[in-house]
Amino acid sequence: MLEISQFKKSYSTGFEIKIDSLQLQGGIHLIKGENGSGKSTLLKAIAGIHDFEGDITLEGIAIKKDPVRFRKMVNYSDAEPMFPDFLNLNELIAFVASTKGADAAQISHLKTELGIGDYAKNPLASYSSGMLKKAGLILAFLGNPQLIILDEPFTTIDVETQDRLKKLVLSHVAEGKSFLITSHLADFEKLFEYSSILEIADGKLSKVYG
Repeated sequence: MLEISQFKKSYSTGFEIKIDSLQLQGGIHLIKGENGSGKSTLLKAIAGIHDFEGDITLEGIAIKKDPVRFRKMVNYSDAEPMFPDFLNLNELIAFVASTKGADAAQISHLKTELGIGDYAKNPLASYSSGMLKKAGLILAFLGNPQLIILDEPFTTIDVETQDRLKKLVLSHVAEGKSFLITSHLADFEKLFEYSSILEIADGKLSKVYG
């Protein structure tokens, strides 16, 4: 279970996100909202990238009390991933795998599923936006995360990879993993069977379904 309480994230512009209390059970949870509504800000806070006021816990582990253990349970894929240009993808994967406990068999499987192949030998500076998205998605599945956060995961990738990603998500749900997924596209609601659908607007998060 993911629990958020007394959450607040403020910016100097005056924009802020406030969530008094939210509990999400296992499964796939969709967060909808317009561009600039705060979806990515909220996800980065849950992933431990942004600081915030309040508390976030996953399976009883609080991010502020046990940040290392919490972060090993949560993986994140950015909507527009950026990586060091001087690395190739194999080097980046090796680094993240060492922190997440991923083995060679899992890495090979993910490369195949997301259509990376030998391209992983090339420097990240040469990657298109679609290939960068694939790189970020591979990193999001490494190790044994309990919660995988995917921010606009289907943008910029080709149709075949979209189908492969959908199957990858469903296989992990069958193994008991949970997902937070964002999208501002209306037809995205038809893609999965969601445990809940939430909408963020004016800095507030509300449940639409679930």
